[in-house]
Amino acid sequence: MKNRMFRYGLLVIGLTLGHVATVAQTAKNPVIFADVPDMAMIRVGATYYMSSTTMHLSPGLPIMKSNDLVNWQLVGYAYDTLANVDALNLTNGKSTYGRGSWASSLRYHNGTYYVTTFAQTTGKTYTYTTKNIEKGPWKEISFKPSYHDHTLFFDDDGRVYLIYGAGKLRLVELTADASGVKLGTAEQLLIENASAPSGTGGGLPAEGSQLFKVNGKYYLFNITWPRGGMRTVVIHRADKLTGPWEGKVALQDLGVAQGGLIDTPDGKWYAYLFRDFGGVGRIPYLVPVKWEAGWPMLGVDGKVPQTLDLPASKGLIPGLVSSDEFTRKKGEPALPLVWQWNHNPDNRLWSISDRKGYLRLKTGRTDTSFVMARNTLTQRTIGPECTGSTAVDVANLKDGDFAGLSLLQKNYGLVGVKRENGQNFIVMVSAASGKPVETQRVSLTQKTVYLKAECNFNDRADIAHFFYSLDKKSWTPIGEALKMPYTIPHFMGYRFGLFNYATKELGGYADFDYFHISDTIQHE
Repeated sequence: MKNRMFRYGLLVIGLTLGHVATVAQTAKNPVIFADVPDMAMIRVGATYYMSSTTMHLSPGLPIMKSNDLVNWQLVGYAYDTLANVDALNLTNGKSTYGRGSWASSLRYHNGTYYVTTFAQTTGKTYTYTTKNIEKGPWKEISFKPSYHDHTLFFDDDGRVYLIYGAGKLRLVELTADASGVKLGTAEQLLIENASAPSGTGGGLPAEGSQLFKVNGKYYLFNITWPRGGMRTVVIHRADKLTGPWEGKVALQDLGVAQGGLIDTPDGKWYAYLFRDFGGVGRIPYLVPVKWEAGWPMLGVDGKVPQTLDLPASKGLIPGLVSSDEFTRKKGEPALPLVWQWNHNPDNRLWSISDRKGYLRLKTGRTDTSFVMARNTLTQRTIGPECTGSTAVDVANLKDGDFAGLSLLQKNYGLVGVKRENGQNFIVMVSAASGKPVETQRVSLTQKTVYLKAECNFNDRADIAHFFYSLDKKSWTPIGEALKMPYTIPHFMGYRFGLFNYATKELGGYADFDYFHISDTIQHE
């Protein structure tokens, strides 16, 4: 009897542990709780690649890699700088917040990887190609005009096309290498009103085209946003690329929309989409797909599931964001891929070699505001909560310099050190009202100060708190809580940033000892 009870107990424990293991191996939506919008995705063999939008940041057009659709890591960027113009350089009072390069299209064709994008800032469409998507190099070709929200498509007969537009969707044929519009070709109106299946009488017109060919049929994904409704997936299908096209609403739940189709090596299908989620940005979701009567049916009973039959996430650190001690071994890149500059940097004014183990940000001009200052080094915030911290040596600031840690968006927040009349002050600046306001200052007499920002995105709280420390042990709150709204002028989730800019004198510099990021906060 005891033997039987013992075996029964082992069985129960085994089943329980098995259940726990199963639960632990289940992926959850969102699959990436960070700003990775406008995804385009391909599978080559058993490896997935994804591109996304980073607009005014440099380098830009990130390329990510995954083996399971859930755990992603940055492997490169298609370009270092989009163009050398004032708006991208933050020169002559110009900027390109909310613009730069937008939604990309990613393809693999005859041994070559193609990623295309477009930019209102330059009025051009860009084609980047490489044989090695993980190591590059990328070759760039650009041409006019700027084809809005286009999808690049290589058809089975070798012809190459873009479908683009908003509401009215058009087709244009490209050269065989996708380097420009094919001579003698004429643009063709493909779908008169792609929003029609959603019954919209207003709102945003259908855009974000992504085209796929499955079992001989063409499937065109778009997003529309009916007035008074939510972001909605609309799919059109056709037997011929030129039509006729028939459309239907494919998903209308939680505002999860814009993306396309991806299949797994074992024959499962998913739609990759994203959701507007306040201050953290636009966050990716995966939705299972079943095929019925020649249509991809998205979701579980038309809903976005909370869990997925995919491996669990191992977290976004260090694949998409990462701490950095600013120590480099010989042959390593100066900056890991997690970092992007706010606009094009001035490479003469930063270094990780001037002082071993430190990022040095030097001043080379005077600026009137944080958002117009060059060489702010950024990386994403992550949800549902995160903390970013740094230590900065301010001994070499000049009068009028301001250096520290930022949360960058239009309504930004800063904690850092200002030098005024030969004296240093720890200050917190909030632009929550739309204009920067210094909310508190504390005199600083030592050369090193520790700075921290905590972000709470739980249930769209979108609140940040700032702290400083003189010993890295006890932390003191400073200023006021920062409400972090997602604003269209910047069109991007909040980003941690390390900054230093001058308002009076040139030649000062700040030395940052490290940047640490974690997925927890200590203060609610």
